[in-house]
Amino acid sequence: MSRFSRRQEQHIEWKPRTTLGMMVASGKINSMDQVYENGMRIQEFEIVKQLLPDIKSQVVHVGIVQKQTDAGEMTRFLALVAVGNEGGWFGMGMGKASQMRIAIDKATTAAYLEVIPVKLGCGSWECRCNQLHSVPFKVRGKEGSVTIEIIPGPRGLGLVAGENIKSLLKLSGLKDAWTKSFGSTSTMSSTTKAIFNALRSTYITG
Repeated sequence: MSRFSRRQEQHIEWKPRTTLGMMVASGKINSMDQVYENGMRIQEFEIVKQLLPDIKSQVVHVGIVQKQTDAGEMTRFLALVAVGNEGGWFGMGMGKASQMRIAIDKATTAAYLEVIPVKLGCGSWECRCNQLHSVPFKVRGKEGSVTIEIIPGPRGLGLVAGENIKSLLKLSGLKDAWTKSFGSTSTMSSTTKAIFNALRSTYITG
């Protein structure tokens, strides 16, 4: 890529296409909390990037999908990406494309559009410090054959979970929790969605 092309990429400006996007760009809405409190639907990923500038993305899984067509076998990449700001916001998305990079980009965009708030708290009877380091109560999420339980833990416990689950919980903002998992957790699409459903229930249940 030429230096000129890189400069062009760096100067591409976001041009909002929705009412919410225009309100964010003009400064009328300046937090994700406002978006969710007003029940607004996010249709532009740039909204999330602007309101959560510290949001991070993590490629959870990339696989190959093969499909038989009249022209022969068609190979496509399927990517699963999680996003979060390690402070109470989490999302996940999937993307499919003939090139891996494009599949990851599509999955990342989808994850931004599916960002949810995660209620943090201190639900452990051993702690009761009232700081936002765990979940406020036990939550459970299910997807397919996979079920994930997240149980409040005292400060300093850390995340008691397998590495894949631990990294996703950290992305959401959890620092201390026990977890229980049931089913085939090696299937990352089901595991990630089960975690997503568990974290979403911190608000639905609470």
